[in-house]
Amino acid sequence: MQGQGWIERTGELFEAAMFGGDTSALDRSDDVLDAVEAPLSMARGKVLHVRFLNDREENSEELVLFERAAELYERLGDASGEADALFWVGCWHQVVKGDGATGRPYFERSYALAKSVDDRMTMSYAIRHLGFADKDAGHFDQARERLTESVTLRREIGFRPGEAAGLVALAYLASETGDPSAAFHHLDEAQSVAESCGAKAVLGWIDQARTLIRS
Repeated sequence: MQGQGWIERTGELFEAAMFGGDTSALDRSDDVLDAVEAPLSMARGKVLHVRFLNDREENSEELVLFERAAELYERLGDASGEADALFWVGCWHQVVKGDGATGRPYFERSYALAKSVDDRMTMSYAIRHLGFADKDAGHFDQARERLTESVTLRREIGFRPGEAAGLVALAYLASETGDPSAAFHHLDEAQSVAESCGAKAVLGWIDQARTLIRS
């Protein structure tokens, strides 16, 4: 529910149950509250994740929040929301804990759910991180295919900062597989995209990648 409409609605349902004897209002109230709690849990979890990326201080509440969101979205029958939450559960395992193997099934389930409802944004995230898992496992061709798919999806939906970030990932992979020329081509393209959309953080990643690949 938008704004504070959920407060009024749950108040009405409380009175219907408490004073009107309508016990079905309790289940309807649960649905309203779940629809509020799920995105709130996601938002709080994402804030904690960015804080982790900035200071590398792990907070286990991040996982709790994403798991709760996944549970709520599944209960609500919201496949897109559940796919997003499952991606972030996988991201916690892969990025925060450094355990890509544990994260992989969450990314796979996230991708499948997102694809079932044509949620290409979440698909782009899930397939990107499956690509990272493949790279870490030494499956470079599969990693390239998946990272390329992520970039393609992001281009299709106009997610320009994400497209630039995806090109940086392809640059690192090209460098790691012995193709510095392709790596710098990806970085040049990433820089053009990042500059066009004001993605300052990604521009910093590009500069760092250029330095690391040259060294």
